[in-house]
Amino acid sequence: MDRTTQLTIRRTGTTTPARTSGSPAPPGSHEITHSGAHVYDPDRPTGSLHLRAARVLEGNWTGTSTVPSHGLYPHQWSWDSAFIAIGLRHLSPLRAQTELETLLGAQWGDGRIPHIVFNPSVPLDAYFPSPDFWRSSTAGRAAGAPRTVQTSGIVQPPVHALAAWLVHQADPGLSRSRSFLSRMYPRLAAWHRYLLHRRDLGGGGLASVVHPWEQGMDNSPCWDAPLSRVTPAAPRSFRRADLDHGSAEDRPTDLDYGRYVRLATDYRDGGYADGAGEFAVEDPAFNALLIASEHALAAIAQELGAAGTARHARAERLTTALVERLWDPTEGMFFCRDVYGGDARDGGESGALGSDRRSSESGAHGSERGSRSGALGAEPRSTESSAHASERRSLQSSAHASEQRSRTGALIPERSVAGLLPLILPALPRDIAATLVRTAGGPHFGLGGIARLAPSYDLTGHAFDPHRYWRGPAWFNTNWLLERGLRLHGEHGRAEELRAALLETADTSGFAEYVDPYTGEACGALGFSWTAALTLDLLHEPARADQADRADRVDHSTHVVSHPGHRAFDKAQGTPPHTSHASHTTHTPHSSFETGAKGGDRG
Repeated sequence: MDRTTQLTIRRTGTTTPARTSGSPAPPGSHEITHSGAHVYDPDRPTGSLHLRAARVLEGNWTGTSTVPSHGLYPHQWSWDSAFIAIGLRHLSPLRAQTELETLLGAQWGDGRIPHIVFNPSVPLDAYFPSPDFWRSSTAGRAAGAPRTVQTSGIVQPPVHALAAWLVHQADPGLSRSRSFLSRMYPRLAAWHRYLLHRRDLGGGGLASVVHPWEQGMDNSPCWDAPLSRVTPAAPRSFRRADLDHGSAEDRPTDLDYGRYVRLATDYRDGGYADGAGEFAVEDPAFNALLIASEHALAAIAQELGAAGTARHARAERLTTALVERLWDPTEGMFFCRDVYGGDARDGGESGALGSDRRSSESGAHGSERGSRSGALGAEPRSTESSAHASERRSLQSSAHASEQRSRTGALIPERSVAGLLPLILPALPRDIAATLVRTAGGPHFGLGGIARLAPSYDLTGHAFDPHRYWRGPAWFNTNWLLERGLRLHGEHGRAEELRAALLETADTSGFAEYVDPYTGEACGALGFSWTAALTLDLLHEPARADQADRADRVDHSTHVVSHPGHRAFDKAQGTPPHTSHASHTTHTPHSSFETGAKGGDRG
């Protein structure tokens, strides 16, 4: 039996103890066993999509983590590992736990989870920016960077608590025997505190990204306008390793790369202190993932014996802030906010964005995949402590007072798939969720119509390119999130169509990094880890639970509105379903929400 076959075993109802094959115990941990013998599943024929996805993950496994791909991305990336763990849980819950443990083992003292954890055995010239560029152990000393491992100094989207909760659910017995959640919870809580306190640069409650690579959609046209303020680094001051593995026509431009290097250099030279740079953007996808993970962190707290109610309440407040600051009812989707911009209309008054579309200079076309590129303590209070509040006020005032920047900022008039991803939120008002579904299927994204998968950028946009990095191609992780969101809000038929398209595209593209949204033609790296991992998740999570969820949804009275998917979330978490509120809440685009959401998995 080869190692890939070992990864495709499944547990039977017997009681023979066994440790999942091919999954080494993390350093310093004891030998791990859990109940249930493991046998090869004969229903998976050789060459099946399931086995081929498992082979990708086996081939990209380093012993403690999984690289996105060995050529272009030879280290561990933050949100990649979260998505990879979500898929790995179906093959080896122990390896999925190890994936997250390795990543969080490189967490900084201020709570940030770095976007890259570098493998010291990889030559420095194999990837740029390399460890000697970031200088984490020296430049990041004041922020608590680890001294025993080299990392980058920026972050990526906070999918980690959601991933940890789903991994726990895959084998609760194994998770409890290893104290997985009790060891992860303090680190995940510190990660969320960092984002909510140190990164609230706009003062409206949402987290800001300080570099395009942090949002994950590195080369999005959404960054063109705020990046136009950044003076690029000199071309001869860096060497791009990505062009050794991909066509220049599909990668960021040299001019843009110079801007990314300048931002990262200034951030590093400032000791990785937040708030002093030229770039700060509130992104709807980044914050939606933070909210979903806050719900998941509440579920983890409940599993560990705490109430979790404060975290659910925080997630709902963040959902309110997301709508107030980033929702455009006229355009029917969410937009990024340039925190330091001030020449566009604000918030709900920013309709008809198309007429205000600014022409960014043609050079602003890139980012680098470089973006790729203990015991539970007391449940945190729903309001931040006076110490945290004082710290945040101090950080914000010192960062912004001298430059007198607008804290309101301006919405960025570019339609990105990021503006659809708040659909993953269970407490999103139903009218907004319905509008997002219509926008996804309309001319800008063509989902279920002219596009096989939702593109990363507006099909009709001035900067659309079906093959250039994040400026039009379709990505597996964003479409996987959309599939979850559609199913959560009762769009079962559309979700099943998207699931089928994702599986077919993964199959025919060789698990490509990204694809042409019209044809599904493979682009970027092949044998890409999160594509394989999320394929496994879709194969293991068919629509069989939808009808049960649909039948289980009822309005308890004329005063209570039930959200599609809420009970699925409740069941997944093992928590009782939300019951009633005293009065009906009338939905408006910016204020009121039902507060019964219990975040977690859909099934």
